[in-house]
Amino acid sequence: METFTVLALFLVRKHPMHKLCILLLALVFIGEGCNSNDQSANASFGKLSKDAHSFANFNEARTTHLNLDLTVDFAQKVLQGKATWDIEKTAKAKKLILDIGDLSIHEITLDSGITAQYTLGSADSIKGKALTISLKPTTTRVTIHYSTSPQAKALQWLAPEQTLGKVHPFLFSQSQAILARTWVPCQDAPGVKFTYEATVKTDSNLLALMSAENDTALSPNGIYHFKMDQPISSYLLALTVGDLKFASTGRNSGIYAEPAMLDRAVWELASMQSMIDSAEALYGPYAWGRYDVVILPPSFPFGGMENPRLTFATPTIIAGDRSLVALIAHELAHSWSGNLVTNETWNDFWLNEGFTVYFEQRIMEKIFGTSYVQMLTKLGMGDLEQTIESLLSEGKENDTHLFLNLDNQDPDDGLTDVAYEKGRFFLQTIESVVGRPRFDTFLKKYFTENKFKPMNTERFIAYLNENLLTDVQERADVKATEWIYGPGIPDNAPEVNSAELDRVELAIAKFNNNRIKAKDIGITGYTTHHWLYFLRGLKNLNVTKMAELDAAFNFTASGNSEIACDWFKHCIDVSYKPAYPAIETFLIRVGRRKFLTPLYERLAKNKEDKLWAQKVFEKAKPGYHSVSYNTINNIVY
Repeated sequence: METFTVLALFLVRKHPMHKLCILLLALVFIGEGCNSNDQSANASFGKLSKDAHSFANFNEARTTHLNLDLTVDFAQKVLQGKATWDIEKTAKAKKLILDIGDLSIHEITLDSGITAQYTLGSADSIKGKALTISLKPTTTRVTIHYSTSPQAKALQWLAPEQTLGKVHPFLFSQSQAILARTWVPCQDAPGVKFTYEATVKTDSNLLALMSAENDTALSPNGIYHFKMDQPISSYLLALTVGDLKFASTGRNSGIYAEPAMLDRAVWELASMQSMIDSAEALYGPYAWGRYDVVILPPSFPFGGMENPRLTFATPTIIAGDRSLVALIAHELAHSWSGNLVTNETWNDFWLNEGFTVYFEQRIMEKIFGTSYVQMLTKLGMGDLEQTIESLLSEGKENDTHLFLNLDNQDPDDGLTDVAYEKGRFFLQTIESVVGRPRFDTFLKKYFTENKFKPMNTERFIAYLNENLLTDVQERADVKATEWIYGPGIPDNAPEVNSAELDRVELAIAKFNNNRIKAKDIGITGYTTHHWLYFLRGLKNLNVTKMAELDAAFNFTASGNSEIACDWFKHCIDVSYKPAYPAIETFLIRVGRRKFLTPLYERLAKNKEDKLWAQKVFEKAKPGYHSVSYNTINNIVY
C-alpha cells in the first residue's frame, strides 16, 4: 500500500487529468491485497482433494515439518514426548485440525510457548478424533505434548520371548493406512507431505531406527537422532526399536536384523544392490540416499512396508532359496511409485500399488530374466481372477474398480489384489498399445515431473492423455475408462503365458485326473513359483490324495510360508487332520495377514473347525499386530 501512495501522489502532481487512472490503479492494488490476504504470504501449498479418512483442514492450515521428541517406555508400552509442527496457513485460518487416535494430550503451545486452546472431537470408529487447535494470526509452529496408549493400533510391543533372540523386547510401528495418528498427532492424509527430524530415547542395549537417516551401531546412551529432508506422507512415518545389527549389501544398501537372522538375510537378499541399480536405469535416480531393509519379528502383519530409506520386511521372505525376493523389488519400486509420487487419497490407492507391481516386474525381469517374470505374472493373474470372482460373489462389484469409493469404510478394505494386480495389468495394457520404449520414456517423465507430489486418478488420466495417449485410436485401444471405473478385467487385458508353468499345468491335469501318482511327477527345477502354481491348480482332493501328496513332497513340514499357506488351505478344505498341529503352529508363529486371513476364513466355515480356530486364535493373538488381530477377530467371532 505504501508503494501505491507514492505512485498516486506522483500521478496527481504530474498528471492532474488522470484521476480515473488513479482509481483503477487503486482497485488493482486493493484487489491484489485481498488475494494476498486470502492466501497469506505463507500459504504456498496447493489445494488437495477432500479426504474422507481425515478430519484435517489441510487446505486452510497445513503441516510442513515435524520435530519429534519421544521416549520409548517398554514397561508401560507407551511413547511419551512432544511433536512440534511447522505450519503454513491462509490468512483466514483460525485453527489447525489434526487427526489423533487414542492419544493422551498433556499440553499444547504455540510458537515460543504460548498456551494454546484446543478441543477434542467425538471418537469415530474409523477415523479416531479431531484435535482442533486455536491459532493466532502470527502462529507458525504448534507443539503437542502427549503420550500414546498401550493399545495404540500402529504400535506392536513384543516381549523378549516373542523375538528370535528371546532376550530383549522389540517395538515396531505400522502406520499405513491411517494408523500414524495413533502414535503421532498429524494430518493423517496421504496428500499431505512433510519433512521431519526426531530424537528417540530408549534402552542403551537397543537400536532405534526410523524412516530417515539411521545409525548402524548402538548409541552408548540410548539416544538417537534422525533426519528426513525429503517430504513424506504420514503413512510412511516409521519407528522400530530392538536388538538389531547391521550388514552392508552394497554401495548404498544394507540389512538390519536380529543377530541370529542377519547372516541368513544377507545371503537371501544379496541382489538388493543390483535391484537399486536396475531400477535407476529404468526410471531415474534413486531419490532417498540409502535403501536399507530391516527384518522384523514374525508378527509384522504385512510382507513389507515401503518406509523411505528403511523397508520393513517379514521374516517369511527368508526362505533359504532366494525365491521370494520379489517382495524386496516391490518395496524398492515404491521409492518411485508411492513414496515419490503418492496417491492423493486412499480411493486412488491403485496409483500406488498398480505402478509398483508393474515396476517390480521390470526390476525382476532385468535381474532374473523373462522366464522368471512370466511365472510371477501368471501367478498374479490367477490371484486377480480369484479375488474378483470372490468380490463379485459377495456383491461387491464396485470393489473390483481401480478407482474406489471408500467413504465410511476403513481404507484397509481397499487393500486387495485389485489395486495391485488389476493396476499392473492396466499398465501392461498401455505398454502393449504404445510399445515399451515409449512407455518407459513416459514413466520416467511422470516420476521426474511429479516427484514429492500427490497424484489423483483424474489428474493421472489427464497427464496420460496429454503426454502419451495423444492419438485417438490409442486411447480407444487402451480403454482406460473401463479399466479404472469399470468392474472386473476388461477384454483387452494382455495375454499371460509361461512355458515353465505350462509343464506344471500338464502335471496338474494328470494328477487331478488320476493318471499319475504324486511320487511320479517330475519336479526337477521346481522353484517356489512352480509349487504355488501346482498347489493352486489341484482339484478333486480327498484325504487319501492329500496323504499321497504329503508323503511325496512333505508339504505339511514345509518351512516356506508361501507353500505352507497354500497347502494348508487344501488341508482345511478336505479336513486333512494330520496337518492340523502344523496349521496351529503356523497360525501362532506367523503374523502376516496375507497368510492368516484365508486360513481362518476356511476354518470358520464349519462349526467344529471354527471352535478349534477360536482356541488357536486365543493362543496366537498376543503376537498379532492390531492390523491382523482386528481382521481375524472379525472372522472367528
